[in-house]
Amino acid sequence: MKVCIVGASGKLGRYMVQHALDRGYEVVGVCREKSVGKLEEFKGRITIIKGATDDREVIEKAVAGCDGVLTVLVPWGVHNYSSGTAQAVLDYAPPGARLVFSCGWHISRDGKDVYPRKLKLIVGVLGPIARLFRVADIGDQVEACRRVFASDAQWTVVRGSDLKEGESQGLPVWSRHVGDPILRSNMTHRIDFALFMVESLENDELVQEAPAIVGCLTPSALEHAETVGE
Repeated sequence: MKVCIVGASGKLGRYMVQHALDRGYEVVGVCREKSVGKLEEFKGRITIIKGATDDREVIEKAVAGCDGVLTVLVPWGVHNYSSGTAQAVLDYAPPGARLVFSCGWHISRDGKDVYPRKLKLIVGVLGPIARLFRVADIGDQVEACRRVFASDAQWTVVRGSDLKEGESQGLPVWSRHVGDPILRSNMTHRIDFALFMVESLENDELVQEAPAIVGCLTPSALEHAETVGE
């Protein structure tokens, strides 16, 4: 399998590169020229396409011939960075390619998610402040996912909980709606978020799904497993 990782130089991106290489995939990574040095550990093992991830020419070149595209949707700035990236991937990925996008729990596909107070505070208060200071635009990430949801491509939008560093605990568990008991712990190791992204490439059950994930060894996940096993 040949996969393109859009945003390969970030923390999540680098974990995805490693997981993809571990599976024997051919990897093409997209990152800004100033961030190429962050991919030094993969030198000679991946192809790097330099440029902004919302540059349509860069994306067109990077995704050519790929069986899957893993895209980190980041809301940086106020110039439609997320939606520009998502639209370029949707427009140029080969027909039938598996498209997997990353975002946070704040994205909702059907409006049935029930959010914890902390997340509502971040989105409702800190989000507008970030946009005012032209640092980030959460609304643009929402728009990016709206475009993905409206597409008939073979997409998956992976919605991550709070993240932390640490050794892998295994493949996260997921549910369709934030607020479901299994997700209560609201914590996933970043390396495992990346693992779920890469695993999604070959999981047909996740086609046109927006799974909200949580670490498989968190208290809420373990409690759910015990309940199911009874």
